[in-house]
Amino acid sequence: MADLELLALIWGISYLAHLFLYFTQGGIQSAINRHFPDHRIQPKQQQRSEKRIPFEIRQSVKSLIITSGCVAGGLWLQWQGWTVFPPLELNWTNGIIMFVITMVLYDAWFYWMHRLMHIKALYRFHSLHHQSVAPTVWSNYSDTYTDAFGMQAFYLIAPLILPIPPVVLILHRVWDHINGQIGHSGFEFFADRTTRSPSPMVCVTFHDQHHQYFNYNFANFFSIWDRLFGTLHPDYDTTVETYSKK
Repeated sequence: MADLELLALIWGISYLAHLFLYFTQGGIQSAINRHFPDHRIQPKQQQRSEKRIPFEIRQSVKSLIITSGCVAGGLWLQWQGWTVFPPLELNWTNGIIMFVITMVLYDAWFYWMHRLMHIKALYRFHSLHHQSVAPTVWSNYSDTYTDAFGMQAFYLIAPLILPIPPVVLILHRVWDHINGQIGHSGFEFFADRTTRSPSPMVCVTFHDQHHQYFNYNFANFFSIWDRLFGTLHPDYDTTVETYSKK
């Protein structure tokens, strides 16, 4: 099989897998959320959020072409051997270590790329995503192509310079997907002591506040970067504490 044909095949499989995960998780979460309306973070925005769902789905189906392409490109580059280091042998030790490393590095990538997208010159590429003031489970990939590439190019670049086993890269993307759709769901089920200071972990409220207030909570998995650089919403910890007491 020609090299470009192989890339196209991997890209196609990646895209279909992303669509499957998006619609499967979205459907399951939506069904669960309907049974717990009191867990909605922004109840006053419910009508507006639900009206945007068809648009968010259509936009996500388009932007996932870019996201799936970044993953496919990273795997293809490894297959071609065009990397600084060959992937490590897949075993439990290497797998866990590389998964943790990629999570930390991706969180740094996401934080700084996200902040970059908020500067005046680039915000036009990111503003579509912020039309979802109260995000839904379908909002995660409601991006422009440029925005999607900026956030997800990590999966294209990281395999070039890190010895990530392909399976670990795929598992990381799956985890990022699950985390992203939960984080955009607009329903809080996870607020407890482990998601506020001094813990670096976050809950749904973290990213929901980013959509509400725009200039806070830029990271993805952890609150570390926002705490270090003063971009954590000042009410985040107290809000989570309030939820956890209910």
